[in-house]
Amino acid sequence: MTQADLLGSAPHWTVSELTRYLRGLLESDEVLHDVWVNGEISNLARPQSGHIYFTLKDTGASLRCVMWRSMVQRVKFNLQDGTSVEIHGGIGVYEPQGQYQLYVDSIQPLGEGALFREFLRRKALLEAEGLFSAERKRPIPEQVRRLGVVTSPSGAALMDILNTLRRRNPLLEVFLAPSAVQGEEAPSELVSALTQLNRIANLDVILLARGGGSIEDLWSFNDERVVRAVAASKVPVITGVGHETDFTLVDFVADLRAPTPTAAAELASQLTILDMRSTLREMRITLEERLCRITNDLKAAWEETIASLGRVSPARRILVERQRLDDLVHRGGIAQNHHLSLARTQVASMTQRLEALNPFKVLQRGYAIVTRKIDGGLVSRVDEAEMDDDLAVRLGDGSLGVRVTEKEQE
Repeated sequence: MTQADLLGSAPHWTVSELTRYLRGLLESDEVLHDVWVNGEISNLARPQSGHIYFTLKDTGASLRCVMWRSMVQRVKFNLQDGTSVEIHGGIGVYEPQGQYQLYVDSIQPLGEGALFREFLRRKALLEAEGLFSAERKRPIPEQVRRLGVVTSPSGAALMDILNTLRRRNPLLEVFLAPSAVQGEEAPSELVSALTQLNRIANLDVILLARGGGSIEDLWSFNDERVVRAVAASKVPVITGVGHETDFTLVDFVADLRAPTPTAAAELASQLTILDMRSTLREMRITLEERLCRITNDLKAAWEETIASLGRVSPARRILVERQRLDDLVHRGGIAQNHHLSLARTQVASMTQRLEALNPFKVLQRGYAIVTRKIDGGLVSRVDEAEMDDDLAVRLGDGSLGVRVTEKEQE
């Protein structure tokens, strides 16, 4: 019997393979991708990365949790050990340590989770009716002259709105419809304020605003009556409820959502003279940059075209051939000089040899050449001359005229 028979047909895993398999099982479970868990925070750690790590525990068990920095920035309350919370996320496995953990995407103090689920339920219901569709939203006029504001008359949000409007466009006519912005009476007062503003003739925009707060503080703006009143408004509505990360149902139904009350006032006042000057200045700079970029691109394309034409131009071929001719002329000159130098050397050598054979050189050593004057014939023997013949004797430095007066032959 082999070892394989003893071990049976069960799979053999490495630790990494088994952990990866378990991770696949957990992360493929749809239930574990969308879970709410209640418990108490302990072992909270905040490294420099901005992520947070903690353990969620109750009396019977503990769960390792991770929340990435992008999600941490949305937390609106102070996290610390001992805080009872309700968290949402999905289960996964951290392979290096073989631990399963909850990857958190939302965290609320215990009790707010129920409100959030109610928020999602109402949102789905109203969205199904088409109240949040983009087709319903109306553009905000650029030039607003008459502006309605719904907010608390004693809140800081009103002062922020008025200061912003006064700075940007002091000619705006502002109508305040005061209302409570939290509490049991707030929804009905908000609806009443919106109704009153809609009765004002030639009103351009309505601002619905309040400062930041918890989900309970902002709950009036999730009331179905308020949402439907905003949807029914004949005047475009801009919302500025809470802080930048706060979203309420009126934000989805409004014609425009601003992150804060101040931002809502800026959107309502649209373009001021300073804004227009700044916009024109930016447009001029952008236009100049684009023209410069286009000019540079056209110049580069032109230069490339010229270079391409130059490479195939007959003129370039002529220049190349001219250079080649100059090269041949230069090489021919060198060859000619070489041949002339060689010829000069040969001539000099032949001259030296001829000089060595020159009969006049022999005369300089004491010899003479004798010729007859009458016919210039050479006299090299005695019997070639007669008595009284006139002869010319050529010496090394000249010649002598002589007459034969005596003959003696050896």
